Amino acid sequence: MRRGLWFAAGAGTAVYAMVRGRRAAEVFSVDGLKDRLGALELGARMFRDEVAQGQASKETELREKLGLVPHGTPELAGGRHKAIPATDTTQEGSN
Repeated sequence: MRRGLWFAAGAGTAVYAMVRGRRAAEVFSVDGLKDRLGALELGARMFRDEVAQGQASKETELREKLGLVPHGTPELAGGRHKAIPATDTTQEGSN
């Protein structure tokens, strides 16, 4: 019984080592490295897009909080500053 137990343990360990070795060899092959680099590139692109989206939403939130229009100049508060109507000088001197 003891020999059978040690045989099974040794066989299991050998199978485990073979599987791990095959996976390691696949990782360091040309195709495996290409896959890893592609995944890294995709992760970096997704991270960049997440940061840009968060930055845009926070900027919009901040502009709304500070009362800024999209080009960055403050809006005039209502009442104090009124627009002066443009006068048409072309018709005054014609009569």
